[in-house]
Amino acid sequence: MTTTAPERKLTLEDLSILTTRYRVDPSKPFRLKDYDPTDDAGLGLTKPEGKALLKQAKKRLSDLQELLYANSEASLLIVLQGMDAAGKDGTIKHVMSGVNPAGVSVTSFKQPGPQELLHGFLWRIHISAPSSGRIVIFNRSQYEDVLVTRVHPELLEREHLPGEVGTPAFWQGRFDDIRHFEHYLSRQGTLVLKFFLNISKDEQRKRLLSRLDVKDKRWKFSSSDVRERQFWDQYQNAYEEAITHTARDYAPWFVIPANHKWYARLAIIETIISALEDLKQKPPVIEPGLMKSLDAYKDELSKEVG
Repeated sequence: MTTTAPERKLTLEDLSILTTRYRVDPSKPFRLKDYDPTDDAGLGLTKPEGKALLKQAKKRLSDLQELLYANSEASLLIVLQGMDAAGKDGTIKHVMSGVNPAGVSVTSFKQPGPQELLHGFLWRIHISAPSSGRIVIFNRSQYEDVLVTRVHPELLEREHLPGEVGTPAFWQGRFDDIRHFEHYLSRQGTLVLKFFLNISKDEQRKRLLSRLDVKDKRWKFSSSDVRERQFWDQYQNAYEEAITHTARDYAPWFVIPANHKWYARLAIIETIISALEDLKQKPPVIEPGLMKSLDAYKDELSKEVG
């Protein structure tokens, strides 16, 4: 009688491939169609296995975030972009649920209001960037100004802009501004990680239908979801051009297969962990005098009768 060896369970170390597989190489031509929304990196992970690994990864991310906060020498900006129903909100909820909320914040950029429209398009973005030691997540971002306005150029009429708008030179100028801004953040000690949650058009249809099928989820549905879906191809083209012009080593883009939400979350958290590990952070060094006083205080507390 022959027996087969039990299959080895994947560990977090086995997922290191995810940190590079979906990173856009700025030295090569970029085509969104080359990225499969259902890709699993050949790992063959099941949903239960992925969820178990995500739980482990959250603990590692929590430890790294604690060091980032304690040292306050660097910061992290996470940009999440994607079509409607791509899973941005769920990604934030599940990936960041284990970190200390004192060191993390989320900014969701809606349509700019009258005051914001009186400033340059990066004004509201810059004031929301992370300070040292913090993680900030942009749920939509500066890229809306080369995506939504690209698909709907009539929106530019509200922005008090001089000269001719909507021309190739105009869009190139915005790409240049975004690159320069992200380079500036990088030189100030901010890690910039940009994620495009890549879902198929059919998967979006299923998710929008699920919001309508379940009455308790209908609050998530907006009439704009249907309207914007009509511009699917235009948005795909706008994303492709935006990523092409702004993928840089100091602010990399990652095109994450997002048809399976659990897999997208695992790929994103592993990428974040890898970037923070590259900082090679250590616990802050306590001055000898303070350490001595803390030891004395510990002794004092230990002598107290409980």
